[in-house]
Amino acid sequence: MSEFKVLDFNKKKADTIEQKRRAFNRIVFQNFLGAYSVIDDNGSIYPVTMVDIAGDGCSFQVPWNPTRDKKLASGFEVNMRMYFTDKSYIPVIMNVRHGKEVLGSDGITYMQYGCEFDKTVATFEAMQSFIDFIYRFAEHSAIDKGDTKVYFR
Repeated sequence: MSEFKVLDFNKKKADTIEQKRRAFNRIVFQNFLGAYSVIDDNGSIYPVTMVDIAGDGCSFQVPWNPTRDKKLASGFEVNMRMYFTDKSYIPVIMNVRHGKEVLGSDGITYMQYGCEFDKTVATFEAMQSFIDFIYRFAEHSAIDKGDTKVYFR
Protein backbone atom coordinates (compact mmCIF):
# COMPACT_ATOMS: atom_id res chain seq x y z
CA MET A 1 0.00 0.00 0.00
CA SER A 2 1.12 3.49 -0.78
CA GLU A 3 2.03 5.90 2.02
CA PHE A 4 0.80 8.90 0.00
CA LYS A 5 -2.44 10.63 0.96
CA VAL A 6 -4.89 11.88 -1.63
CA LEU A 7 -5.84 15.49 -1.00
CA ASP A 8 -9.41 16.60 -1.65
CA PHE A 9 -8.97 20.16 -2.91
CA ASN A 10 -12.74 20.77 -3.04
CA LYS A 11 -13.06 19.93 0.66
CA LYS A 12 -10.06 22.12 1.49
CA LYS A 13 -11.58 25.01 -0.47
CA ALA A 14 -14.96 24.53 1.27
CA ASP A 15 -13.23 24.47 4.68
CA THR A 16 -11.35 27.69 3.87
CA ILE A 17 -14.53 29.42 2.74
CA GLU A 18 -16.31 28.30 5.92
CA GLN A 19 -13.47 29.70 8.08
CA LYS A 20 -13.62 33.02 6.20
CA ARG A 21 -17.43 33.13 6.57
CA ARG A 22 -17.25 32.61 10.32
CA ALA A 23 -14.52 35.25 10.68
CA PHE A 24 -16.59 37.70 8.63
CA ASN A 25 -19.66 36.89 10.76
CA ARG A 26 -17.74 37.88 13.89
CA ILE A 27 -16.73 41.21 12.31
CA VAL A 28 -20.28 41.91 11.12
CA PHE A 29 -21.86 41.00 14.46
CA GLN A 30 -19.35 43.01 16.51
CA ASN A 31 -19.20 46.13 14.33
CA PHE A 32 -22.17 46.33 12.01
CA LEU A 33 -25.27 44.27 12.75
CA GLY A 34 -27.19 44.83 15.96
CA ALA A 35 -29.64 42.19 17.08
CA TYR A 36 -32.40 42.73 19.58
CA SER A 37 -35.02 40.23 20.56
CA VAL A 38 -38.47 40.15 22.06
CA ILE A 39 -38.27 37.03 24.19
CA ASP A 40 -40.21 37.50 27.39
CA ASP A 41 -44.00 37.59 27.73
CA ASN A 42 -44.37 41.30 28.40
CA GLY A 43 -42.77 42.39 25.11
CA SER A 44 -39.51 43.78 26.44
CA ILE A 45 -36.76 44.23 23.88
CA TYR A 46 -33.18 43.56 24.86
CA PRO A 47 -29.88 42.99 23.05
CA VAL A 48 -28.56 39.55 22.24
CA THR A 49 -25.14 38.65 20.90
CA MET A 50 -25.22 36.98 17.50
CA VAL A 51 -22.78 34.05 17.22
CA ASP A 52 -23.39 32.62 13.75
CA ILE A 53 -25.81 32.87 10.87
CA ALA A 54 -26.48 30.48 8.02
CA GLY A 55 -29.19 29.76 5.47
CA ASP A 56 -31.44 27.80 7.79
CA GLY A 57 -30.90 29.62 11.06
CA CYS A 58 -28.64 31.37 13.46
CA SER A 59 -27.27 31.14 16.94
CA PHE A 60 -27.21 33.85 19.56
CA GLN A 61 -26.31 34.07 23.21
CA VAL A 62 -27.51 35.93 26.27
CA PRO A 63 -25.88 36.32 29.68
CA TRP A 64 -27.00 33.41 31.85
CA ASN A 65 -27.61 32.95 35.53
CA PRO A 66 -29.06 29.45 36.15
CA THR A 67 -30.53 30.47 39.51
CA ARG A 68 -32.47 33.38 38.00
CA ASP A 69 -32.97 32.75 34.27
CA LYS A 70 -35.33 30.34 32.56
CA LYS A 71 -34.09 28.40 29.53
CA LEU A 72 -36.17 28.77 26.37
CA ALA A 73 -37.84 25.53 25.34
CA SER A 74 -37.29 23.82 22.00
CA GLY A 75 -39.88 25.17 19.57
CA PHE A 76 -40.21 28.52 21.39
CA GLU A 77 -40.85 31.32 18.88
CA VAL A 78 -38.36 34.19 19.02
CA ASN A 79 -39.05 37.54 17.36
CA MET A 80 -35.72 39.06 16.42
CA ARG A 81 -34.92 42.52 15.11
CA MET A 82 -31.80 42.61 12.95
CA TYR A 83 -30.65 46.25 12.96
CA PHE A 84 -28.59 47.45 9.99
CA THR A 85 -28.65 51.10 11.06
CA ASP A 86 -29.37 52.67 14.41
CA LYS A 87 -33.09 52.96 13.58
CA SER A 88 -33.90 50.46 10.81
CA TYR A 89 -34.20 46.71 11.18
CA ILE A 90 -35.49 43.60 9.51
CA PRO A 91 -37.85 41.58 11.69
CA VAL A 92 -37.34 37.82 11.56
CA ILE A 93 -39.08 35.01 13.36
CA MET A 94 -37.18 31.97 14.54
CA ASN A 95 -37.90 28.82 16.50
CA VAL A 96 -35.50 27.62 19.17
CA ARG A 97 -34.02 24.19 18.35
CA HIS A 98 -31.56 23.83 21.23
CA GLY A 99 -29.81 25.73 23.98
CA LYS A 100 -26.59 25.11 25.84
CA GLU A 101 -24.64 26.83 28.57
CA VAL A 102 -21.26 28.18 27.42
CA LEU A 103 -18.46 30.04 29.13
CA GLY A 104 -17.46 33.12 27.14
CA SER A 105 -13.90 34.26 26.60
CA ASP A 106 -14.81 37.17 28.89
CA GLY A 107 -15.43 34.73 31.76
CA ILE A 108 -19.21 35.29 31.69
CA THR A 109 -21.62 32.36 31.44
CA TYR A 110 -24.04 32.53 28.51
CA MET A 111 -26.96 30.50 27.25
CA GLN A 112 -26.38 29.95 23.55
CA TYR A 113 -29.43 29.15 21.45
CA GLY A 114 -29.56 27.58 18.01
CA CYS A 115 -32.62 28.67 16.07
CA GLU A 116 -34.27 27.92 12.76
CA PHE A 117 -35.66 30.77 10.62
CA ASP A 118 -39.35 30.88 9.75
CA LYS A 119 -38.89 31.20 5.99
CA THR A 120 -42.60 31.81 5.38
CA VAL A 121 -42.38 35.35 6.81
CA ALA A 122 -42.12 37.93 4.00
CA THR A 123 -39.14 39.70 5.60
CA PHE A 124 -37.04 36.54 5.43
CA GLU A 125 -36.36 37.28 1.74
CA ALA A 126 -34.21 40.27 2.79
CA MET A 127 -32.39 38.15 5.39
CA GLN A 128 -31.76 35.46 2.78
CA SER A 129 -30.10 38.08 0.55
CA PHE A 130 -27.92 39.18 3.46
CA ILE A 131 -26.95 35.57 4.25
CA ASP A 132 -26.18 34.93 0.56
CA PHE A 133 -23.94 38.01 0.58
CA ILE A 134 -22.01 36.69 3.58
CA TYR A 135 -21.39 33.38 1.80
CA ARG A 136 -20.35 35.08 -1.47
CA PHE A 137 -18.10 37.49 0.39
CA ALA A 138 -16.35 34.60 2.13
CA GLU A 139 -15.91 32.78 -1.17
CA HIS A 140 -14.54 35.69 -3.20
CA SER A 141 -12.94 38.11 -0.75
CA ALA A 142 -9.21 38.60 -0.43
CA ILE A 143 -7.08 39.83 2.45
CA ASP A 144 -5.42 43.22 1.98
CA LYS A 145 -1.78 42.65 2.89
CA GLY A 146 -0.74 46.21 2.12
CA ASP A 147 1.20 45.15 -0.96
CA THR A 148 -0.55 47.64 -3.25
CA LYS A 149 -0.85 51.34 -2.66
CA VAL A 150 -4.23 52.91 -3.26
CA TYR A 151 -4.72 56.64 -3.44
CA PHE A 152 -8.12 58.26 -2.97
CA ARG A 153 -8.94 61.78 -4.01
